[in-house]
Amino acid sequence: MNLEYVTLRFIRHFLPRPMVHFLLRYNLIIRPGFETRSPEERIKMYCGILEQAGRSVVGQKILNFGYGGNFALACGLLQAGASQITLVDKFAPPDNHFNRKLLPVYEKYLTVQDGLVTPRPEYIDLVEADIHEMAEQSQPPLFDIVLSSSVYEHLNSVDQITRSLAVLTKPNGCQVHFIDLRDHYFKFPFEMLTFSDETWEKWLNPGSNLNRLRTKDYRSIFEGYFRQVDIGVLERDLVGFQRVQNRILPKYLTGDAQIDAITLLQVYAEQPYL
Repeated sequence: MNLEYVTLRFIRHFLPRPMVHFLLRYNLIIRPGFETRSPEERIKMYCGILEQAGRSVVGQKILNFGYGGNFALACGLLQAGASQITLVDKFAPPDNHFNRKLLPVYEKYLTVQDGLVTPRPEYIDLVEADIHEMAEQSQPPLFDIVLSSSVYEHLNSVDQITRSLAVLTKPNGCQVHFIDLRDHYFKFPFEMLTFSDETWEKWLNPGSNLNRLRTKDYRSIFEGYFRQVDIGVLERDLVGFQRVQNRILPKYLTGDAQIDAITLLQVYAEQPYL
């Protein structure tokens, strides 16, 4: 057993949510996601994948699922030509500290009300509702494009949420998701796969939740709701995988190290069944 890992995971499991938000805001110990650290690079990646599929953000209504409380990506997509952005995150309220820094560049899309930075509704729709509620109320489907980054690995009910996102996507629409398969204590990217479900959930799973799904799981889920699914491998870590391979539980292994060592995925899905 890796005592360093277990100790830090135990602490993170019981760390109060307000403390987590504080550490994320000031980039202390816990790092914010790539979308927060470098929204410009993420926009380039989204646009590149869409371009390869013969698509563009220009004139499109876009849902950014799990936007993390900051408006940078939405503003950047609007500047790239999107017609309207809907931001959905049930757990992350707007980060006024971060969003205030965006005002000088994106004052067309943002305003200040009572000291809080808020999106201008003609450009950005801010939704704090549950995604399932949105899907139930969506007649007809609302969005041309659905995007997320480092969100899927934190979800509990991945199949049900994917279904809801499919319902919200227009029949000729598409989705792009970046999924991080690593243990988010990045020093040990596969260590979480060595623990039973009971031990993981009771003592080690962080408050942000890591569902421990692997490439084969995501492929199966997306293929259940979309006619065309392309799973791209962005990174794999064979050295890190081989270091703990003999301790990883069998259910997380396919027998192919090239698949089992994958750490970062991109998912492109289009033409929902629903």
